[in-house]
Amino acid sequence: MKQNLLILFLLLPVIAVAQYSLSGIVKDANGYLVEGAQIKLSKGSFKKEVRTNSAGFYNFKNLAIGTYLLEIASGDFIAFDQAFIEGASLRKDIRLDNAKDYELDEVAVRAESIKTTMEKKGFAVNVVSTEEAAQRNIQTNELLNTTVGVKIRQNGGLGSQVQYSLNGLSGSAVRIFIDGIPISTFGSAFNLNSIPPSMIQQIEVYKGVVPGHLSDDALGGAINIVLDKSAGTNLNASVSYGSFNTLQASVNGLYRFEDSGFTIKASGFHNYSDNDYKVSGRSIVVTGLGGVQTPITARRFNDAYRSTGGVVQVGYTNVDWADQFYLGFTGSDDYNEVQHGAFMTIMPYKGRFYESDVALANLTYQKKDLFTKGFEVNINGYYGTRNRQLSDTVAAAYSWNGERAIDFRGDEYEYTWGSQQEGGPTLAKISRNVASIRTGLAYAFNDNHKVLLNHVYSGIDREDSDALRPLLENTFVGTRDLHKNIVSLTYEVNAFNDRLKASLFGKYYQQKTISKDPAVVTNEAGERVIVDEVVSSNKEFQGYGFAASYGLTPEVFLLASAEKAIRLPNETEIFGNDGDNVVANSSINPEQSNNYNLGFRLGAFNFNKHRVTLSTNFFTRNIKDRIGLPIETSLNVDDELIVYVNQGSGTSQGFDAQVNYVYNNNLSANFNISKFDLEIENRGTSVAVPNTPFLTMNGNLRYSLKNLLQKQSRVDLFYTLYYTGEFSYLVPQGSNTVGDDFFKVPEQLAQDFGMSYFFPNKSFVLSFDVKNIFDKPVYDNLSVQKPGRAFYLKLNYSFNKF
Repeated sequence: MKQNLLILFLLLPVIAVAQYSLSGIVKDANGYLVEGAQIKLSKGSFKKEVRTNSAGFYNFKNLAIGTYLLEIASGDFIAFDQAFIEGASLRKDIRLDNAKDYELDEVAVRAESIKTTMEKKGFAVNVVSTEEAAQRNIQTNELLNTTVGVKIRQNGGLGSQVQYSLNGLSGSAVRIFIDGIPISTFGSAFNLNSIPPSMIQQIEVYKGVVPGHLSDDALGGAINIVLDKSAGTNLNASVSYGSFNTLQASVNGLYRFEDSGFTIKASGFHNYSDNDYKVSGRSIVVTGLGGVQTPITARRFNDAYRSTGGVVQVGYTNVDWADQFYLGFTGSDDYNEVQHGAFMTIMPYKGRFYESDVALANLTYQKKDLFTKGFEVNINGYYGTRNRQLSDTVAAAYSWNGERAIDFRGDEYEYTWGSQQEGGPTLAKISRNVASIRTGLAYAFNDNHKVLLNHVYSGIDREDSDALRPLLENTFVGTRDLHKNIVSLTYEVNAFNDRLKASLFGKYYQQKTISKDPAVVTNEAGERVIVDEVVSSNKEFQGYGFAASYGLTPEVFLLASAEKAIRLPNETEIFGNDGDNVVANSSINPEQSNNYNLGFRLGAFNFNKHRVTLSTNFFTRNIKDRIGLPIETSLNVDDELIVYVNQGSGTSQGFDAQVNYVYNNNLSANFNISKFDLEIENRGTSVAVPNTPFLTMNGNLRYSLKNLLQKQSRVDLFYTLYYTGEFSYLVPQGSNTVGDDFFKVPEQLAQDFGMSYFFPNKSFVLSFDVKNIFDKPVYDNLSVQKPGRAFYLKLNYSFNKF
């Protein structure tokens, strides 16, 4: 007996550190295996994370004896559970049931999804999940375009210039971020047309009032792209091909060494399209002998687009000193042909194009409970170069049939200035050194009180040159520098058992611009010397705001938010940009607005197999010195060049609303509507802002069929409609409205259909999509026509275990 006790005593240290595993499968409420569910395991400071593989299987290795907390997330659903390791490996299967409470130490916890939690904080915010879209032929912009209150304004097909409108405010009034870093840092190739949904964890859309942690001068709202940060080993790859010779491919993956936490993460994408879709209308003509213009239906012939980019990061995840630490490189380049100027004119371009490239080093660091419980640090920084060159050296004029244009005598016509756009041949290049770093500090005193301090710095050192200019002229090329600092301080409070949630914040804005232009002057001695003529400005502003929500019941929340917001002019608005046909305006003033939101969120209400959620938001934006294109009349429209100006002061007010319905997890429907007025005081007259759609509606349907063709397979059917009300891209000419119809963009109704087939192992998904099924004419900015009916096929492959 004594001998056995001695052996047991000697083995106790070994038993205490014995390594066990926790594994199992995850099923949904209907008993189907769930692929890609995120499972986080924690015990004190110990943390691990995995995703279920194609068979719904998860596995944690090298676990010591103890009690662990499990957090399971899939789509909009999140749940908690416990696991007890008592001296042997444990098999624990998990069933995701929306109606289930999870018992933790005899305390019932009903979990909310991250989406629901964010949407109940008081901000007018929508959280967009990308899980479904990642399997389909859907660009991130298309996904956003179905979101309530959001309108994507795009000048053509893949790769064309895009603006984002939130409740009527658009352009640079809406800031786009990637993990809190302004997207302008990444260049034109790394945009929301290029980044595939599979690389994105979620999209946060803030309307009117922007939280302090984003720390930027977003006047009308912000869209924050949160890239996938899961630390579990995974691989995803996809390729799609479709109309207009459009090819899109992406791959992203992560590998983590469990013992050390060393992690390698990489992603890449490639996009190409001829964009040779058909166009027609009043400007699509061929000019013949005697100047006779014959309307035709033509294909765009100088609109090809290509972009390639990627990110490589190495570092450590879920270690004692960091939740995430990465050093990496971000690179991209693109090629984009230019078919016409700001408007679709009767003489399109051929041979005009621009190229750009970006090379950035990046740093990411994130740690919760650093030094002390409740203290959190987030750092995300980029530094590198961004270049863009415009090529316009063809003097020949062309018609919309792609052939040489002729004059009234029948002779081939050439531009006297020697290029497609007035101003002469050019190889204009803009070289930039760019830097952006976001730093966030947060301290939670307890579960109810939290303070956040955030700072964003953005810097651009820009130099312009043109290889076609004489050497002496290039010697006198000036430089343009822009530096911006935004600081915010936020206090968050929860009260009355989490029924009241409030956020109070203040913001400080500072922007410095410096323009240096060499000039020859005569000094006191009568000698001609070169000096730098320097024009600089340093502007400072303050803003503040709040967001609050109050739960009348667990399903009924009132939401209110307000902000005094500042939007500083960006680089393009101040310095211009030849590649986008934008003229400089150094005298432009910052834009200011008092933004107010009031709304409610109802649900989710569950009735047997039915689930309904409703929400609405009423808003007002009181704007001063709004920045936009000039309030044009038919007498002062420039067909090619645009300039940003302060249009005047005005008001935008309206509402948006949406309803979501789910039946038995097989059928889901969504409908949303946005209606507003936007008027500006211009030369003493109140006018509706042109080139702005005031009414938009979107609808979505999804239906799932299980075990079709094969057991454990699934077919998802999708239907989407987009409605845009009539709007004019010019201001009516007084009381005499004769001819105003020429400048009206008619109401539009486009409909899409999609189908995705999930193979039984769930690793492969085959998708087929038809865009604009009935081939209806669709227009956008300045009545530029967008693609008609198009077909796309996509194959998606994912793998969660090596």
